[in-house]
Amino acid sequence: MSSAPFKFKQFSIEQDRCAMKIGTDGVLLGAWTSIKHNPFSALDIGAGTGVIYLMLAQRSHVEIIEAVEIDDDAYEQCAENFDNSPWNDRLFCYHASLIEYVEEIDDKYDIVVCNPPFYSEDYKSKNNSRDLARFQDAMPFDHLIYAVANLLSENGIFSVIIPNKEEDNLKELASKIGLYPNRILHLKGNPQSEVKRSLIEFAFQRKEVEISELVIENGRHNYTEDYKNLTKDFYLKM
Repeated sequence: MSSAPFKFKQFSIEQDRCAMKIGTDGVLLGAWTSIKHNPFSALDIGAGTGVIYLMLAQRSHVEIIEAVEIDDDAYEQCAENFDNSPWNDRLFCYHASLIEYVEEIDDKYDIVVCNPPFYSEDYKSKNNSRDLARFQDAMPFDHLIYAVANLLSENGIFSVIIPNKEEDNLKELASKIGLYPNRILHLKGNPQSEVKRSLIEFAFQRKEVEISELVIENGRHNYTEDYKNLTKDFYLKM
């Protein structure tokens, strides 16, 4: 996968020092996360390149957009990407583990977003940074839910993308601290494939869950209208 800068319509992402490069998951989460509740502050857990919150900055007038990243290189690159963006006065990245951040920060956020590590299998590569970015034991779901319980404002939303097979597990963990799914988007690569990812919006208010499905491609590089409509404000060729 290329480490060259990734150019969006209104900003560019340097990614040569990040183990995880720009991918569909992060872009979809950045485009799908709701801003209808007019959020004042937002937090990105495990920011990586910072792409999700640069997208949020482009989409909204959120005044305080903060991120936390544990990996040294990813933190430095995220901070640089924030500094080089048109919204650098609103963006800030902290270098800390998630639990350290929870223990040090008293603020509450109207949006918490996370594209968490998602490989829970025993296999590891020889690249420690990549493993940290990809494997669930670097950020267990119970740690994530604990953090959200402490950081999310009363009327805020928690937006996350996970493997579909983990959906029930995360919903069960969230329910234990009074977080309930309000919106769920099931993601398929093509019309014939199985659901690959679940994008879930949680809140402390329980309501009827709005469930929908998104197919990315009808064929190789033949993107669906739904996918193009969701990402057209960001991708150069959409």
